[in-house]
Amino acid sequence: MNTLPYPFLCLVTDRTLCDDFLEERVAAAVSGGVDAVQLREKDMPAGELLELARRLRDVTRDKALLLINDRLDVALAAGADGLHLPEASLSVRDARSVTPNGLLVGKSVHGLPAASQAAAEGADYLILGTLFPTASKPGAETGGLAFLSEIAGQVDAPVIAIGGIDSSNVASVMEAGAHGAAVVSAILESPDPESAARELKQLMLSAVDSREAQPSYQ
Repeated sequence: MNTLPYPFLCLVTDRTLCDDFLEERVAAAVSGGVDAVQLREKDMPAGELLELARRLRDVTRDKALLLINDRLDVALAAGADGLHLPEASLSVRDARSVTPNGLLVGKSVHGLPAASQAAAEGADYLILGTLFPTASKPGAETGGLAFLSEIAGQVDAPVIAIGGIDSSNVASVMEAGAHGAAVVSAILESPDPESAARELKQLMLSAVDSREAQPSYQ
């Protein structure tokens, strides 16, 4: 199984939040320290999606992982590092049967049964949501930190939290047991995406350092 950086900061794209400046904002976020960019533009035709994926590959090459949402063909053609599966998509096992060795396969999950299954099938990481209220999924049921802690403690795969995560709560997400965080608006809607990414990453690192410094009582 591939090993993700820890703590792991992932930027999930939404071009509707930044007009025609997605690539520039992604490049700034990568400079600020994001570890991965997940290309998630569900309404984009395959040809346009591939063109965008190739441009983001140029932006992320040797700097951050590039993950493609639900399109193995685009991931392979763009030379991406991984395929990200929505919960209702292929199983991790089925995706593994058609992906080349070395390609990361991750899965979105929203509860313990799906998380346990995906982890058992060898998912390289899980994106767990929705953690906090978020404009990208208005009205979605949120689990909060207890939900995150429960699942992270029971599955054998890195758990990346998503949903309403920003600089005000990312430290608590790490303290609750997450391997990392995935964000959208916290970076893409910031007037300074590079600084926003850098702040998030520093808060995550500080939380990890603090947690690891705590004494362990057996």
